[in-house]
Amino acid sequence: MRVAPVAVLLAALLLTGCEAARPVAESTPVESPSPVGTVADGLDTPWGVARLPDGELLVGSRDQGRVTRVSLTGGARVEVGTVPGVRPGGEGGLLGLALSPGFAEDRAVYAYFTAEEDNRIVRLRYQDDQLTDPRTVLTGIPKGSNHDGGRIAFGPDGMLYAGTGEAGRTALAQDRASLGGKILRMTPDGAPAPGNPFPGSVVYSLGHRNVQGLAWDPQGRLWAAEFGQNTWDELNLIAPGGNYGWPVVEGKAGRSGYVDPFAQWTTAEASPSGIAYADGAIWMAALRGTRLWQVPLDGSAPTARLVDEYGRLRTVLAEPAGTLLVTTSNTDGRGRPRDGDDRVLRVSVPR
Repeated sequence: MRVAPVAVLLAALLLTGCEAARPVAESTPVESPSPVGTVADGLDTPWGVARLPDGELLVGSRDQGRVTRVSLTGGARVEVGTVPGVRPGGEGGLLGLALSPGFAEDRAVYAYFTAEEDNRIVRLRYQDDQLTDPRTVLTGIPKGSNHDGGRIAFGPDGMLYAGTGEAGRTALAQDRASLGGKILRMTPDGAPAPGNPFPGSVVYSLGHRNVQGLAWDPQGRLWAAEFGQNTWDELNLIAPGGNYGWPVVEGKAGRSGYVDPFAQWTTAEASPSGIAYADGAIWMAALRGTRLWQVPLDGSAPTARLVDEYGRLRTVLAEPAGTLLVTTSNTDGRGRPRDGDDRVLRVSVPR
């Protein structure tokens, strides 16, 4: 019998729980998909999405570093600019986008991206369909070929939150001096937010492997989705200063000092990225799992929707009308693109 070289085995372990495609194991309730329509197609590696006040979208291309305004009526698009300094590679590139809470006055758009030496957050001005005046907000987030995190969002408190990864260096997740493997909370200018659990630090929670989903429920509670490695992907309810275990524990361990996830899935069923709250549930996009998870916050069993219908799913936004916008992620080098990929889908929420 031929034995695989150690380097090959190690590489396989490192890819487990990343974004690469794998067979899907069925072990959870699956329902037929909700009504879905395509509102835009032909997008290149979409990752971050921000909804403008008029309902149109700013969509970032991970590998091109550019931002495009996309109309949800007919899918027309206008390229509005390229974020300077983006260095795509592996899972890195132009990642999360977020609008300032005061966007109507300050026209500020925030972007999380992979640069030459690190991951960082910048603020740009969006006016007359142009992105200008980039200003650095935060630097020093560890970068790697995998586990770059990348989701950013403003919370109901007006502070900017960022989900980061440990860049494949697992010890960083437990190191409070590192910005890797954390959820960060900062002012719009990048300073440690008032009331943070660790004085003088933007670190809000730690012990994360790779956070790509952030959302708040109507009670103002923060939820986060993150990739596991060999066994469990997680949806976590975030507490200030909470330690979510990685790399000491993965999934529900019941171990003192570490916060167990609210819900967990085998890594074949999920590989979670973006999340949004709607109608009593967190809706979670799954990459490897090629599905949209509906996770009721009353403790009912999660339900898998859109299973294998559209391939890898990346970002979820809730619309005021109660529908969801969901992006596919099949042109990222790990999916199987089909005609029209990548897309923005509008999904009706079952009631």
